[in-house]
Formats: sequence, C-alpha cells, structure tokens
Amino acid sequence: MASDPEQPTLSSFPKERKPHGEIGSAREPLLNVSHDSEKYSVSAAIFPFFFPALGGLLYGYDIGSTSCATISIESPTLSGVSWYNLSSIEIGLVTSGSLYGALIGSVLAFNVADFLGRRRELVSAALLYLVGALVTALAPNLPILVIGRFVYGIGIGLAMHAAPMYIAETAPSSIRGLLISLKEFFIVLGMVAGYGIGSLLVDTVAGWRYMYGVSSPLAVIMGIGMCWLPASPRWLLLCAIQGKGDGENLKSTAIHCLCRIRGQAVDDSAHRQVDEILAELAYVGEEKEVTFGEMFRGKCLKALTIGAGLVLFQQITGQPSVLYYAGSILQSAGFSAASDATRVSILLGFFKLIMTGTAVAVVDKVGRRPLLLGGVSGMAVSLFLLGSYYIFLDDAAVVAVIGLLLYVGCYQISFGPIGWLMISEVFPLRLRGRGLSIAVLVNFGANALVTFAFSPLKELLGAGILFYIFCAIAVGSLVFIYFIVPETKGLTLEEIEAKCL
Repeated sequence: MASDPEQPTLSSFPKERKPHGEIGSAREPLLNVSHDSEKYSVSAAIFPFFFPALGGLLYGYDIGSTSCATISIESPTLSGVSWYNLSSIEIGLVTSGSLYGALIGSVLAFNVADFLGRRRELVSAALLYLVGALVTALAPNLPILVIGRFVYGIGIGLAMHAAPMYIAETAPSSIRGLLISLKEFFIVLGMVAGYGIGSLLVDTVAGWRYMYGVSSPLAVIMGIGMCWLPASPRWLLLCAIQGKGDGENLKSTAIHCLCRIRGQAVDDSAHRQVDEILAELAYVGEEKEVTFGEMFRGKCLKALTIGAGLVLFQQITGQPSVLYYAGSILQSAGFSAASDATRVSILLGFFKLIMTGTAVAVVDKVGRRPLLLGGVSGMAVSLFLLGSYYIFLDDAAVVAVIGLLLYVGCYQISFGPIGWLMISEVFPLRLRGRGLSIAVLVNFGANALVTFAFSPLKELLGAGILFYIFCAIAVGSLVFIYFIVPETKGLTLEEIEAKCL
C-alpha cells in the first residue's frame, strides 16, 4: 500500500523529543490531533473486547468454583476418590496452585510478551486454560491435580497480562475505560458463575471434576476467537518503528488490522490514524527497545510507580480479609442464610456486579481519579467502622453490615476496575509488555502475601486492630493517588505517554 505523500513515512518521523518531565510544551503539534478520526463500528468493537475478556471470566470462575471444589474433594462420600483425606497443606496447594502458576505466568510474560505479541499471548493463555482444566478435571491423584491447577494458573498470569493490553491498544479512546473496566465485570461475573455452578454440583459424586471441566469449552471459544482476531495494530507499529521486520509491510498489515477491528466506519481514515500513531510514537521516542536499566529511570520509572503502586494498594487494603468475615458479619445481623458460605459469596457477587457495572457506566464520563479518590475514601471509612465494631461496638451488628457493604461497593468502583484500567494505559508502548508483567506480578505476589499473612496477624493482633491497620493503608493509598496518579480520561495512549509521564 503506497503511503500518502502528505503524511510522514517511516523514515520521516520527527526525531525531536521532549525531555523527561516536560509537559505541555509548545512543541506538541502531533499530540493535539482531533479524536474525530477515531471512528469505529460498535458491532466490530465487540469481539476485540469479548474474546480477551473471556480470559478474565475464566480467572473469576476459577476463584468461585475452587471454593466449592475443595468441599467436594474432601467429602468421603462425594469426592469419588480414595485420597479425599487431605491435610491443610494439601488443600492449600489445591486452592493456591493457580495463584502460584499465575506468578510464574507473570514472570514468563516479562520475557515473551513483546516477542509473541498480545494476540498470540492470549492464544497461549487459552491453550493453557484448556490443558489446565482438563488435567485438573481428569486427575487420577493429588499431584496431577496440583499440576493441572498450576498450568491453569500460568494461563491466568498470561491472560491477565495480555488482555488489558490488547483491549487498551485496540479500543477507541472514547470507550477504552468502559471496555477495560468491563473486563473486571467479567471477572466478577466468572466468580458468581463459579459459586453458582459449584453450589449446584457440590452434592454430586465427583462434582469437583465437573466444576473444573466446565471451563474447558470457554477456553476453546477464547482460543478460536483470538486466532480469528487480528494482531494489535499498535504492537505491529512498534515492531515497524523498531526495525523488527519490513516497515512498510508491517504498516500495511496494521492498517488492515485496524480496519478489521474498527469496522467499515474507519475504512476511509485508517491510513491517517496509523500515520498519526507512528508519528506520535516517533515523537515520544519509541524507536529503541527499553533496556532493563531504563525501566527504572525517567518516565518508565514513573509509569512503574503508578502501575505497581496501584495494584499493590489494591491488594494490601484488606479485600480478602473483609470478605473472610462476610459470613459471620451477616449472620450476626440476623441473616440465617449467611451460615452458608456459598450463599454469602453469591449474594456479595451480585452486589459486586451491580457496583462494577456502575463504574463501567461512568468511568469515561467521570474519569479515573474521581472514582479512585471517592471509592478509596469510602473504603477507609468502612475499614474504620469494621475495626470499631470488633473492638468497641460488638453489639451493633448494623455497623458491621454497613461497613461490609460500603467496603465491597467502594472497592468495586475504584481499585477493582480502575486498577486494571490504569496499568493498561500508563506504560509507554515499548515498556508496556514488560511493565505490565511487573504490575501483574506485584498484584499476584501481594495477593499471596496478604492471604498467607492474614491468619497469623489475626491471631496476633485481633480483627479490630487489623482492620485499623488496613484503614491506615487505605489513607496512605489516597495520598498516593492524589499526588502520583494522573487523569487519563479521553486521551490516546500516545497522549498519555507524552502528557502524563
């Protein structure tokens, strides 16, 4: 495809760049382009979101189904196996096997993300989901079961790394926040589905095998869908500008992929959009691969601070701990059904869906920072209420219920969806693969740390003091968000790199 002589070619991009930290200089003509050229067809934009988001659905389903599967495996009459008498360590391996695998998947993503590309990484994740689900469901003994859980977890690590990148790089700026936040909705939807299917199968002989096996058809759909979808145009253009292949051929392929992703509405402007992206990539200095040392300097360091900081606070502000007490809190308030942990999980899951849906609906109108600041402020208040309940107000169950619902609701409009959204937006394109893998690694690592530290800390300090500590951490995260986290609403990914880092 011949280049328009009025547009910059691969060899004619501006080489002048802003020094790190220089924002809003007069020399930003390329970053003031109108977003009117980002035309798209709504129907065509569905599939580039839906198939990657299935990776989030399968992650959420694993969380929900495992809580019921462990009950089934330990049942002498319903497990269907002779090795049902598992120790606490063995149960821990079953429940946390996928988490350990996700940690390894995050490390693998650091090394292969930019080589494979977003689409092939998601195809690999779907294959690992399928193999992990089948090995787990058909496991003849505990070691094979744990291996299956581990393989499935590697798929989680790759999927949670590549899905937000693919969606962010293919979504129009005007709905990017909605689509990436909707991925969090899919995670919660998967959790509710896991709890629901698990509760239906928990009284079935060998029900745990069906619980884990159910995810395999979805993994097949995800894999086929990702094979059918085109590669990320931005990843192709990064390869072009870094000299990884024939530049003009990669540019033509990127135009073709953009037309497929955005639909017929973009046919007449695809060439212009690709040239604008290429020019902006050259302007912000994406020609060279990021070195390990560069990751901890300048705007790369700022992006890492923002991304890793958000997912760290997402995990250490007490979410697993609050949910641990959900059943006892609701039971003390007189909800008899709360004695059934599965029912509590399903009820809270539906509440999470409602609140996540609220965030999805307003994120591109209200912005990221207001949702983070408002939601985390509510979390701090709720944690203070929960701490006070366990120390001073143990006869006022209504305080604990208000605190519980306020915490869950505020988390789902702030850290839940916005954390994943921000880490998919803030990393410069040449750092995005490795940077996001570090953020995902921090996420799963902090999750594992909080999970293992919770019980000893509860025994040592008591629930009330622990919630007060989480409250103090939430206040600290508010300071971090206010001073460090930028607003990215309505900006292209290239504009975010130039103006916010």
